[in-house]
Amino acid sequence: MAMGLAAGGRGRRRRRGRAPMAEINVTPLVDVMLVLLIIFMVTAPLLVAGVPVDLPESRANALDQEANQVTLAIDRQGRVFLDDVPVAPVELPQRVDALRCAGRSAAERPLITLRADRGLDYGRVMAVMGELNRAGCNSVSLVTLAR
Repeated sequence: MAMGLAAGGRGRRRRRGRAPMAEINVTPLVDVMLVLLIIFMVTAPLLVAGVPVDLPESRANALDQEANQVTLAIDRQGRVFLDDVPVAPVELPQRVDALRCAGRSAAERPLITLRADRGLDYGRVMAVMGELNRAGCNSVSLVTLAR
């Protein structure tokens, strides 16, 4: 009986102090997560294509995306972009040489995709492809719109 009284006395002392809070308010967390979700949903489509190019149409099948992929884009004015970074015409040979296609096996070479505006002069596109060929990048995928 004495033990029961002692245990009851300790319990009373704990109750007088502040009880731990058993609830967590998750409403602010949910609000922040929904705002972040909306931000990502709005910005994700903008990250896909950085250079606006009016691509020609084709009935070709879509290519798979690879981690080792380099995108060359030529806009309507004939400016060249390497992975959405503008490249001056005089530095194009050095930038293409930096891809290091020559001397590598086909599996080690980067997948090169060329996006060129449909209103461009054929000679401008061939000049860029000639630089790729000179650097040893002989496998180039031409990007078009699917019909």
